[in-house]
Amino acid sequence: MAKKAVLIGINYPGTKVELKGCVNDVHRMHKCLVDRFGFAEEDITVLIDTDKSYTQPTGKNIHQALSELVKPAKPGDVLFVHYSGHGTRVPPETGEDDDTGFDECIVPCDMNPIPDDDFRELVERVPEGCKITIISDSCHSGGLIDEAKEQIGESTTKKLIQEKKVFSLEFNMGNCLHSVLVKFLAVFGIGSSREELREIESREMVEEGERDEVVKSRYLPLETFVTLLKQKTGKENIEIGKIRPTLFDVFGEDSSPKVKKFMKVILTNLKKRNDQSKIEESVQECIEEKLNDEDYTKPAMHTQVKSDREIYGGGTSKGLIPDRGILLSGCQTDETSADVNKSGEAYGAFSNAIQMVLSEIKEDKITNKEMVLKAREILKKDGFTQRPGLYYNDRFVNDPFIC
Repeated sequence: MAKKAVLIGINYPGTKVELKGCVNDVHRMHKCLVDRFGFAEEDITVLIDTDKSYTQPTGKNIHQALSELVKPAKPGDVLFVHYSGHGTRVPPETGEDDDTGFDECIVPCDMNPIPDDDFRELVERVPEGCKITIISDSCHSGGLIDEAKEQIGESTTKKLIQEKKVFSLEFNMGNCLHSVLVKFLAVFGIGSSREELREIESREMVEEGERDEVVKSRYLPLETFVTLLKQKTGKENIEIGKIRPTLFDVFGEDSSPKVKKFMKVILTNLKKRNDQSKIEESVQECIEEKLNDEDYTKPAMHTQVKSDREIYGGGTSKGLIPDRGILLSGCQTDETSADVNKSGEAYGAFSNAIQMVLSEIKEDKITNKEMVLKAREILKKDGFTQRPGLYYNDRFVNDPFIC
């Protein structure tokens, strides 16, 4: 039985969204895997952005590391992935009336995002009898394996409906306006409960530093993501509605499979002069100029798309619950995760809670369910409002954490 892991920690040093605890999370988990779970050093791949001697956590390198983790896997193997870094959400850009979902994404150091659909495809490549556990200590991580069954969590239909009403404003104006709007609606009994209002107020007190900690959100607002993408790419004409075409233009073959599928459908429609894609006119004109450029179109046109539905935000295969993979998320789909710096010690709140649980349990095994419930208790006791989640098929209900 092989035990292999990929650990990803991104602090985004030198940027205005710099975090402090993500790389530390990776080093702590690395030690834990070796000392407690019997992983060999050579079977752990580490990607961090604070030390050039390590593989850098770009979109391309993360995809490659995850692919190399899964490709040789055999029944009985144990696979593990830990991600600490920013999370964001990319809105739909097809223009279709029924395309109302968002892609939850992790954010590599080069701003080449990896959406939840890519993680679903990853776990579906895991062979039967091989277990893969994914920890994501990032914002909106509750949806990171697209459409996986929620075992512990509150990412309910009601909350998603509320989110659709207010999230478009949050994208453009940030969490501050979102909180103000939710408070306003709560006063009139619209869209939010009093409990949710108290949670927002509690989170704001933490972020204002009323505790002996500096707490930052691991959420990357879309407007900030676009600004960083401009800085990374040198392109100044990036705007909502043109994010995926820009990502494809910049990263090409190294862009997310979801982006390449999106572009294949768009390019195919344009070649057929099919206007059903309804993308913005400025974007359409930009793409049309490159329709006959084989080097440009090749990465997209060589990507397999089973249906147009695969390019939509918020899901690829409605109603089909993936039966591979176990996800422990740092928070719910509509919540943020905390990055904490306390007296010089930096860590992710959820990652730290996991280490605390393991130190309490010592050598005994603990199930994934027990881990998430205990982590929730620790975070609540420490004043954090994020609620870790657990997502997997029912057949994993009694499986131990990692192995």
